[in-house]
Amino acid sequence: MKPMARRAATLALTCSALAAVTIGVVGGGQAFAASATTAGTTTAGTTTAFPPLNRAALQAAIQTRPTDGAAGAIVRVAEPGQLWQGATTDSETGRSIAPNAHFHIGSISKTFETVVILQLAAEGRIDLDQTVQHYMPGLLPDTFAPITVRNLITFTSGLPDVDEGAPALTADQTIADRYSYRTFDQIIQQTLRPTGRPWPGPHFAPGTEQEYNSLGFRIGGALIEQITGRSYRQEVTDRILRPLHLTQTTVPETDPVMPKPYLHGYMTDDEGTAVDVSEQGGDPSNMISTPADLDRFISALMQGRLLPPAQQNEMFTLPLNSQGQPVPFVGGTSCPQVACFGAGLMSTRLPNGVVLWGKTGHDDGYANGMFATRDLSIRAVYSVSNLSLDFGAPTPLSNRLIAAVLTPAS
Repeated sequence: MKPMARRAATLALTCSALAAVTIGVVGGGQAFAASATTAGTTTAGTTTAFPPLNRAALQAAIQTRPTDGAAGAIVRVAEPGQLWQGATTDSETGRSIAPNAHFHIGSISKTFETVVILQLAAEGRIDLDQTVQHYMPGLLPDTFAPITVRNLITFTSGLPDVDEGAPALTADQTIADRYSYRTFDQIIQQTLRPTGRPWPGPHFAPGTEQEYNSLGFRIGGALIEQITGRSYRQEVTDRILRPLHLTQTTVPETDPVMPKPYLHGYMTDDEGTAVDVSEQGGDPSNMISTPADLDRFISALMQGRLLPPAQQNEMFTLPLNSQGQPVPFVGGTSCPQVACFGAGLMSTRLPNGVVLWGKTGHDDGYANGMFATRDLSIRAVYSVSNLSLDFGAPTPLSNRLIAAVLTPAS
């Protein structure tokens, strides 16, 4: 995730897509149980049927509009026995976009990372209740209380976010810097022990609140590499990409070249001109994928093909306080006042009562989402070529998309 996208995450962008149309529907701490075992159903054991895919409504929903701040989009929506794929033209080039084009997935990579950590936990190589300070002595300044591995992947660490306190970059600076690459350790040290400005401290006591955070996943990536003695790319590739035959998904590390075909990502410079930023750097956790591969990934995850039941349940379990209620969500609008993230996944309740689980992700020029119900009665993947620099705003296309999913065909 690049600098501007990281700052967007600090503003709790993770659910700006689908949650934007549903946040008013969820009320109170009981909206999400500790373990959403009936997600995707209205009552336990009763599957909520979505209307058959309304292809005309879906096609109309993805067409970019002048107010979208977007250059184009690709979408994949599926129900049991039904699949719809759509794409627009690239408004900058006038060319058609391939429906299964590659794109930078941004923070959707956090879900991949979480799966690797939970697999290592299932193997007894990582203890989720053990602390970062135990596994990596001296990594965190002494101002930080013990932070567990579970705190990292459930957004309850209280850590500052990546580059917190650094001066904001202009659009031109962000564009010029797009090829920069930092290791996990460089990101961690430059955030926690920056030169020329005060060192940031904890936001809250670990486990007491939930706040969207990317630094915890950079630490998680470093932990994966330390425990396994192998690179993040090797672990994700061998544990997830190869077994699921995700042949269009890569962890490019320092290689900025985009595989073809790809959705071009653009950013608007300080003079208002769209600049192609499809080729970009980042860090070891950056990933490139396609709608079909992400659809296969989230389907396998929901089917229990990647994790044993105990570890899979961690992804759907919300952090609780001492009274057994979800902890407060702070520092943004990703969740409706109380925690809505499990380990590496976010829950969103739709107007029809169904709970979606998934993740959004942003990289320079890209705004993406990957969501499904636990019973796979609906699943969706999208990527928007995001011209706007305002990553804090909901993605208009995603709001229209979910409305189209809920609209019966006439």
